[in-house]
Amino acid sequence: MLYSFLRGFARALLYIINGKPQIRNYDKLPEGTYILAGPHRTWWDPIYFALAAAPLKFSFMAKIELFKNPILKWILVGANAFPVDRANPGPSVIKTPVKNLKSGDLGLIIFPSGSRHSNDIKSGAMMIAKLSGKPIVPIVYQGPLTFGGLFKRNNVELNFGDPIYIDRRDKLTEARVEEIGAQMQTAFDALDKELNPDFVYVDQHPEKAKIPEE
Repeated sequence: MLYSFLRGFARALLYIINGKPQIRNYDKLPEGTYILAGPHRTWWDPIYFALAAAPLKFSFMAKIELFKNPILKWILVGANAFPVDRANPGPSVIKTPVKNLKSGDLGLIIFPSGSRHSNDIKSGAMMIAKLSGKPIVPIVYQGPLTFGGLFKRNNVELNFGDPIYIDRRDKLTEARVEEIGAQMQTAFDALDKELNPDFVYVDQHPEKAKIPEE
Protein backbone atom coordinates (compact mmCIF):
# COMPACT_ATOMS: atom_id res chain seq x y z
CA MET A 1 0.00 0.00 0.00
CA LEU A 2 2.75 2.43 0.98
CA TYR A 3 4.74 1.50 -2.14
CA SER A 4 1.81 2.46 -4.39
CA PHE A 5 1.41 5.77 -2.56
CA LEU A 6 5.12 6.57 -2.77
CA ARG A 7 5.21 5.66 -6.46
CA GLY A 8 2.24 7.90 -7.18
CA PHE A 9 3.72 10.74 -5.14
CA ALA A 10 7.11 10.41 -6.89
CA ARG A 11 5.46 10.34 -10.31
CA ALA A 12 3.50 13.53 -9.60
CA LEU A 13 6.47 15.32 -8.06
CA LEU A 14 8.87 14.47 -10.89
CA TYR A 15 6.24 15.44 -13.47
CA ILE A 16 5.89 18.87 -11.84
CA ILE A 17 9.66 19.31 -11.63
CA ASN A 18 10.79 17.82 -14.92
CA GLY A 19 7.79 16.93 -17.05
CA LYS A 20 6.89 13.56 -18.54
CA PRO A 21 9.87 11.26 -19.20
CA GLN A 22 10.28 9.66 -22.60
CA ILE A 23 10.21 5.86 -22.37
CA ARG A 24 11.30 3.61 -25.22
CA ASN A 25 10.82 -0.11 -25.82
CA TYR A 26 8.39 -0.71 -22.96
CA ASP A 27 7.07 -3.64 -24.99
CA LYS A 28 10.34 -5.50 -24.37
CA LEU A 29 9.48 -6.01 -20.71
CA PRO A 30 8.73 -9.71 -20.06
CA GLU A 31 5.72 -11.13 -18.22
CA GLY A 32 6.08 -11.73 -14.51
CA THR A 33 8.97 -10.53 -12.39
CA TYR A 34 12.44 -9.68 -13.64
CA ILE A 35 15.66 -7.92 -12.72
CA LEU A 36 15.92 -4.36 -14.02
CA ALA A 37 19.62 -3.51 -14.35
CA GLY A 38 21.34 -0.40 -15.60
CA PRO A 39 24.29 1.93 -15.11
CA HIS A 40 24.00 3.97 -11.90
CA ARG A 41 24.24 7.65 -12.92
CA THR A 42 22.27 9.62 -10.32
CA TRP A 43 20.70 8.96 -6.93
CA TRP A 44 17.24 9.33 -8.50
CA ASP A 45 17.61 7.00 -11.49
CA PRO A 46 16.19 4.02 -9.51
CA ILE A 47 13.03 6.09 -8.98
CA TYR A 48 12.74 6.71 -12.71
CA PHE A 49 13.43 3.01 -13.38
CA ALA A 50 10.57 1.98 -11.05
CA LEU A 51 8.20 4.50 -12.60
CA ALA A 52 9.09 3.52 -16.17
CA ALA A 53 8.46 -0.19 -15.54
CA ALA A 54 5.16 0.21 -13.67
CA PRO A 55 2.78 -1.42 -12.89
CA LEU A 56 5.24 -4.08 -11.64
CA LYS A 57 6.47 -3.27 -8.16
CA PHE A 58 10.15 -3.55 -7.29
CA SER A 59 12.48 -4.15 -4.38
CA PHE A 60 15.75 -2.29 -3.91
CA MET A 61 19.03 -2.68 -2.11
CA ALA A 62 19.94 0.18 0.23
CA LYS A 63 22.99 0.63 2.43
CA ILE A 64 22.33 -0.41 6.00
CA GLU A 65 23.25 3.01 7.41
CA LEU A 66 20.08 4.51 5.93
CA PHE A 67 17.94 2.26 8.12
CA LYS A 68 19.25 3.82 11.34
CA ASN A 69 16.87 6.75 11.00
CA PRO A 70 13.40 5.48 12.06
CA ILE A 71 11.46 7.75 9.69
CA LEU A 72 13.71 6.96 6.73
CA LYS A 73 13.57 3.27 7.66
CA TRP A 74 9.77 3.37 7.56
CA ILE A 75 9.87 4.91 4.07
CA LEU A 76 12.50 2.48 2.82
CA VAL A 77 10.68 -0.58 4.11
CA GLY A 78 7.46 0.74 2.57
CA ALA A 79 9.32 1.12 -0.72
CA ASN A 80 10.41 -2.55 -0.52
CA ALA A 81 14.04 -1.67 0.17
CA PHE A 82 16.18 -4.09 2.17
CA PRO A 83 19.43 -3.30 4.01
CA VAL A 84 22.86 -4.27 2.72
CA ASP A 85 26.05 -3.98 4.71
CA ARG A 86 28.55 -3.07 2.01
CA ALA A 87 31.52 -3.79 4.26
CA ASN A 88 30.24 -7.24 5.22
CA PRO A 89 27.53 -8.37 2.80
CA GLY A 90 25.78 -11.48 4.02
CA PRO A 91 23.71 -14.20 2.31
CA SER A 92 20.60 -11.99 2.46
CA VAL A 93 22.04 -9.85 -0.36
CA ILE A 94 21.26 -12.77 -2.67
CA LYS A 95 18.56 -14.67 -0.77
CA THR A 96 16.16 -11.75 -0.23
CA PRO A 97 15.84 -10.64 -3.88
CA VAL A 98 15.72 -14.27 -5.09
CA LYS A 99 12.82 -14.94 -2.71
CA ASN A 100 11.03 -11.77 -3.82
CA LEU A 101 11.46 -12.61 -7.50
CA LYS A 102 10.25 -16.17 -7.07
CA SER A 103 7.19 -15.00 -5.15
CA GLY A 104 5.96 -13.34 -8.33
CA ASP A 105 5.15 -10.09 -6.54
CA LEU A 106 8.33 -8.02 -6.74
CA GLY A 107 10.91 -7.34 -9.39
CA LEU A 108 14.38 -6.13 -8.49
CA ILE A 109 16.17 -2.93 -9.46
CA ILE A 110 19.93 -3.32 -9.28
CA PHE A 111 23.03 -1.55 -10.50
CA PRO A 112 25.55 -4.17 -11.65
CA SER A 113 28.54 -1.91 -10.96
CA GLY A 114 27.27 -1.26 -7.42
CA SER A 115 28.25 2.41 -7.54
CA ARG A 116 27.80 5.62 -9.49
CA HIS A 117 31.58 5.86 -9.65
CA SER A 118 32.42 2.52 -11.23
CA ASN A 119 31.85 0.79 -14.56
CA ASP A 120 33.06 -2.59 -13.33
CA ILE A 121 30.13 -5.02 -13.68
CA LYS A 122 30.01 -7.46 -10.78
CA SER A 123 28.40 -10.90 -10.57
CA GLY A 124 25.58 -10.11 -8.11
CA ALA A 125 22.82 -9.54 -10.68
CA MET A 126 23.95 -12.64 -12.58
CA MET A 127 23.82 -14.84 -9.49
CA ILE A 128 20.34 -13.55 -8.59
CA ALA A 129 19.16 -14.19 -12.15
CA LYS A 130 20.60 -17.72 -12.12
CA LEU A 131 19.07 -18.70 -8.77
CA SER A 132 15.68 -17.10 -9.39
CA GLY A 133 15.32 -18.16 -13.02
CA LYS A 134 14.32 -14.60 -13.89
CA PRO A 135 15.76 -12.51 -16.74
CA ILE A 136 17.90 -9.40 -16.52
CA VAL A 137 16.36 -6.50 -18.43
CA PRO A 138 18.90 -3.79 -19.38
CA ILE A 139 17.82 -0.18 -18.99
CA VAL A 140 19.59 3.16 -19.34
CA TYR A 141 18.78 6.63 -18.02
CA GLN A 142 19.73 9.77 -19.86
CA GLY A 143 18.94 13.07 -18.23
CA PRO A 144 20.08 15.53 -15.56
CA LEU A 145 22.97 14.41 -13.40
CA THR A 146 22.66 17.30 -10.95
CA PHE A 147 19.69 18.24 -8.78
CA GLY A 148 19.46 21.65 -10.42
CA GLY A 149 19.22 20.02 -13.82
CA LEU A 150 16.02 18.25 -12.79
CA PHE A 151 14.19 21.57 -12.90
CA LYS A 152 14.80 21.86 -16.65
CA ARG A 153 11.73 20.15 -18.01
CA ASN A 154 11.28 17.29 -20.47
CA ASN A 155 14.86 16.09 -20.61
CA VAL A 156 14.69 12.59 -19.10
CA GLU A 157 14.74 9.54 -21.35
CA LEU A 158 14.75 5.83 -20.48
CA ASN A 159 15.32 2.90 -22.81
CA PHE A 160 14.63 -0.81 -22.19
CA GLY A 161 16.63 -3.57 -23.86
CA ASP A 162 16.06 -7.22 -24.69
CA PRO A 163 15.96 -9.55 -21.66
CA ILE A 164 19.12 -11.53 -20.88
CA TYR A 165 18.51 -15.06 -19.60
CA ILE A 166 20.96 -17.06 -17.50
CA ASP A 167 20.35 -20.80 -17.28
CA ARG A 168 20.18 -22.21 -13.75
CA ARG A 169 22.71 -24.85 -14.80
CA ASP A 170 25.15 -22.17 -15.96
CA LYS A 171 28.37 -22.11 -13.95
CA LEU A 172 29.35 -18.54 -13.16
CA THR A 173 33.07 -18.99 -13.55
CA GLU A 174 35.29 -15.93 -13.80
CA ALA A 175 35.32 -16.26 -17.59
CA ARG A 176 31.52 -16.66 -17.75
CA VAL A 177 30.95 -13.64 -15.49
CA GLU A 178 33.21 -11.60 -17.75
CA GLU A 179 31.31 -12.83 -20.81
CA ILE A 180 27.88 -11.93 -19.41
CA GLY A 181 29.23 -8.64 -18.09
CA ALA A 182 30.43 -7.77 -21.59
CA GLN A 183 26.99 -8.69 -22.94
CA MET A 184 25.32 -6.36 -20.44
CA GLN A 185 27.73 -3.52 -21.18
CA THR A 186 27.16 -3.94 -24.90
CA ALA A 187 23.42 -3.69 -24.27
CA PHE A 188 23.84 -0.52 -22.20
CA ASP A 189 26.02 1.06 -24.89
CA ALA A 190 23.51 0.18 -27.63
CA LEU A 191 20.59 1.59 -25.64
CA ASP A 192 22.49 4.82 -24.98
CA LYS A 193 23.38 5.13 -28.65
CA GLU A 194 19.78 4.53 -29.67
CA LEU A 195 18.68 7.47 -27.51
CA ASN A 196 21.57 9.73 -28.45
CA PRO A 197 24.54 8.69 -30.64
CA ASP A 198 26.66 11.43 -29.05
CA PHE A 199 25.86 10.57 -25.42
CA VAL A 200 28.82 10.35 -23.04
CA TYR A 201 28.31 9.82 -19.32
CA VAL A 202 30.46 12.10 -17.16
CA ASP A 203 30.83 11.19 -13.48
CA GLN A 204 30.00 14.30 -11.44
CA HIS A 205 32.23 13.18 -8.57
CA PRO A 206 35.14 11.18 -10.02
CA GLU A 207 37.11 11.71 -6.81
CA LYS A 208 34.81 9.22 -5.11
CA ALA A 209 35.84 6.41 -7.41
CA LYS A 210 37.97 3.77 -5.73
CA ILE A 211 41.60 3.86 -6.76
CA PRO A 212 42.77 0.33 -7.58
CA GLU A 213 45.63 -1.00 -5.56
CA GLU A 214 48.89 -1.60 -7.36
